[in-house]
Amino acid sequence: MIDIKLIRENPDKVKENIKKKFQDYKVALVDKVLEYDKEYRDLKYQEDDLRSQRNKVSKSIALYVKNNDLENLKIAKNEAKEIPEKIEIIEKRRLELESKINEIMFKIPNMIHESVPIGKDDSDNVELEKIGEPKVYDYEIFNHAELALKLNGADFETARKNSGNGFYFLKGDIARLHSAILSYARDYMIEKGFELIITPYMIRSEVVEGVMSFEEKDAMMYKIENEDLYLIGTSEHSLIGMFKEKKFNAKELPYKYTAYSACFRKEVGAHGIEERGFYRVHQFEKQEMVVVCLPEESYDWYDKMLNYTVEIFKGLNVPVRKLECCSGDLADLKAKSADVEAWSPRQKKYFEVGSCTNMEQAQARRLKIKYELNGETDFAHTLNNTVIASPRALIAIMENNQQKDGSIIIPKVLKKYMNNQEKINMKKDD
Repeated sequence: MIDIKLIRENPDKVKENIKKKFQDYKVALVDKVLEYDKEYRDLKYQEDDLRSQRNKVSKSIALYVKNNDLENLKIAKNEAKEIPEKIEIIEKRRLELESKINEIMFKIPNMIHESVPIGKDDSDNVELEKIGEPKVYDYEIFNHAELALKLNGADFETARKNSGNGFYFLKGDIARLHSAILSYARDYMIEKGFELIITPYMIRSEVVEGVMSFEEKDAMMYKIENEDLYLIGTSEHSLIGMFKEKKFNAKELPYKYTAYSACFRKEVGAHGIEERGFYRVHQFEKQEMVVVCLPEESYDWYDKMLNYTVEIFKGLNVPVRKLECCSGDLADLKAKSADVEAWSPRQKKYFEVGSCTNMEQAQARRLKIKYELNGETDFAHTLNNTVIASPRALIAIMENNQQKDGSIIIPKVLKKYMNNQEKINMKKDD
């Protein structure tokens, strides 16, 4: 959520930002906010004036009683009776306007960073850097789902019968590899000075609305029936929720947290959801990183966090690239974002395995996360980044470390989590 002062002082700038995000249908919201805000401030002035009058009348009544001035006492008492009624009427309308303004402000996109490239959708994202040499093999690379079955490491049919489309069972060495990936990512972030947190898997609606846009909520979140609770789509949601309505001394910042969680997502409209595989599913595991910091430090942290993910995949022998997300590919709360994509030898293209985002003050304004410096209070900046999402990292490792016979070489950094096992071999027939 942006500062309403920006809309008051420079509405054209806000409208231009909306157009850069190709959400022209929201431009009218700026004028509607200005209309409501003008009435709101007029009413607030009237309300404050009436409260001041009420205080003066109360003092007058005390004086008239003391002086036994019955004529003026009667007039003052009548006035004292009318003022609260006027205040009640004005206050009711003012609160209605406040609610309408907040509802609209939640829909107006955050201001994008000046460095963000302008583009309509993810096809306009800009490649920043390739890390590692993309591998092209002279033998067939099995599809990850097919290979998982050949290795007796997954069961998609039973999962479909058990839970529906978009789920899987992991088994044996593939399940161990999955756990090793997450353990490696966890330990990497602890070594970088991030505090490990175990978060709740459910959050209240007020936290959901603080950490994401309405569109994201509708497309992603599972609601718990008859409860004010949602299943988290990532531990970022509950990590940021930890800071709700807190105010810090500037010296306490930054806070650096990392958390593992299961993640639950509707994936509304997702293509291929009925296909077997790990790529786009309703439930997966993920290690996340979150930073809450001073505004002047946030883009240094943005660069650091993005590079942490790159370093992790370098350790897994997986070539990756960094993509700058264009304006039209940024969700409403994002000021700047970059994706990390891993190379797929089978598809001979890159696919997304992580995303780093600076929300600047958008989440902090919604959740009232503040800091104090030299007697002045302001909103903190919040950032989040995927350390690793296990299903997609699993795909990348299986494809990039796959041998001609279908076996998988276990990356060196993962061996200690798998009892120094060297590779995952095809299961021999009994």
